[in-house]
Amino acid sequence: MISIAIEKKLKAYSGQQVLQINKQFAPGSITKLYGPSGSGKTTFLKVLAGLITPEKGTIVVNGIAWFDAEAKINLPTQKRNTGFVFQQYALFPNMTVKQQLEYATTDEAWIKQLLLLGKLDTLTQHKPDHLSGGQQQRLAILRALATKPKLLLMDEPFSALDLKMKTELITGLKILLKELGTTTLIASHNAQELEGWADGEMEF
Repeated sequence: MISIAIEKKLKAYSGQQVLQINKQFAPGSITKLYGPSGSGKTTFLKVLAGLITPEKGTIVVNGIAWFDAEAKINLPTQKRNTGFVFQQYALFPNMTVKQQLEYATTDEAWIKQLLLLGKLDTLTQHKPDHLSGGQQQRLAILRALATKPKLLLMDEPFSALDLKMKTELITGLKILLKELGTTTLIASHNAQELEGWADGEMEF
């Protein structure tokens, strides 16, 4: 179980706003986060990953405090076992498709399974600048999955994919995430995009 009760100041066009979250997420659940740009979806994901520190509150995952403002606990990102799909992909420019995954795991069978899932198995020696936007986005998703994270955070992860590829990838991801027991949070500006896939939703 992931229990979150935090406050984080947001910079907004109309001055400063405060992002207040008080929410629990069941293990293995998939939650869709939706709302307009600037509403705090990306900030919330970065807070969970340990990339941004809230001013107040707690984040407790399976009984372990990841963050506690009063107790001055703030678990570093690398100890949180989270996978993060950034909007800008954040791929390593000098690494091939396969090397990006090898950086995260040494399990060759798992790498092969991921490459097939993302339909990148024929592009293993390509570097990001030789991939299309959709291929880069799929690689970013695969890399986030490579560590078999207990928490997967995805920020607009399907925006560069056509409908056919998106549908196929979501179908495969749904099976894989269930097998891993990964709790997943997906930010999307499109409320309909994840219809029928997510277990719950959260509006910003």
